[in-house]
Order: sequence, then C-alpha cells, then structure tokens
Amino acid sequence: MMNYENQEFMTNDRLATKIEAILYLKGQPLSLTEIAEYALCDRDRVQEAIIELMSDYAHRDSALEVIETPKGYSLQLRSTFENLLQALVPAELGTGALRTLAAIALKNPILQTDLIELRGSTAYQQTQELVELGFVRKRRQTNGRSYWLEVTDKFHQYFEIDEINAAIGAAIRQRVEEISYGGVQSSRE
Repeated sequence: MMNYENQEFMTNDRLATKIEAILYLKGQPLSLTEIAEYALCDRDRVQEAIIELMSDYAHRDSALEVIETPKGYSLQLRSTFENLLQALVPAELGTGALRTLAAIALKNPILQTDLIELRGSTAYQQTQELVELGFVRKRRQTNGRSYWLEVTDKFHQYFEIDEINAAIGAAIRQRVEEISYGGVQSSRE
C-alpha cells in the first residue's frame, strides 16, 4: 500500500469523489487494486464507489464518463465529442511527415511533383496524412497533372504562426521570384 504523509487524504469527501480525482490526475486506466492503493482503502469499497461514480456520470449532462477498459477504469471524454478532440488536440506527426510539412510551408505553395523530387516517394503518403489532418490543402494544377500543395489556416494556428508573418513571407518570396525571373527592373537601371 502507498504511504502518504497525510493519511487523512480527503477523508471527509465521499470515496467516489476521491476516485474521480485519482482517475483525473492519473490520466490513464487504473486497476481496482491501483485505485484502492491510491485511495487507501480496500478493493470492495473501491468497486462499490466506482459503480456509484459510473452511475453519477451516466445520469449527468457531462462531456466526461467513467468506463471500464481492458487495462482498468478510466475517466475520459465521451465518444460523442470525438469531433472536438480531433479539432482541438494536437495531432501526432512523425519526423518524416513534419519534414514534408516544413518543405511545403517553406515553398508554400509547391507542386507535388517538386515535393516528391525534394523529399522522395514517401512524401505521397505523408502529404495525404497532412491533408487528412487539415494542415495542407491540395488543389489540381490548372495546366498539368500535378497538384499544388499549400499550408492551411489550421497549420498557422497549430504552429502559432500569425497571418502577418505568413503574408510578409509570401511578399518576400514573390519579390525574390520577380527579381530572379526578370519580372521587375532594378531601380538603378
């Protein structure tokens, strides 16, 4: 059993409330034994309190619920709020996908064929993942078979890049392209 300096760990609160706090703070499924250890009581009392807590959540108008999983009991977001989870919680991206996203952001916009040349054929799958996550927009090239790839507002929000910096970057890129391709005469001429 765990040793706590303060053995009167929330003794005035009901056990279900204490278990709710434990599940919230641990943030992962816990077995009855683990919960009993943290709550400083026996498994039978924990089991009764878990049933009480699950019943409380079932009758509440709450975004959370207590469920039993193969690994134990968990306090989690109700499945009806999955869309919010997808929209608000950061997506996990692998190193390859992050590098592909960085290449798209630096060249924004970039032709998919140029990206494949730069990053290799795995960029096809990574680009599809980035499109599905909402970080990249893909639109067909008007005179060709490739696609234009560009970062979205979600990319700017997620990586905390404000629109002013994006506009400045675009203006600088445009100016460099104009000068590189002779589209603008030098002011010294």
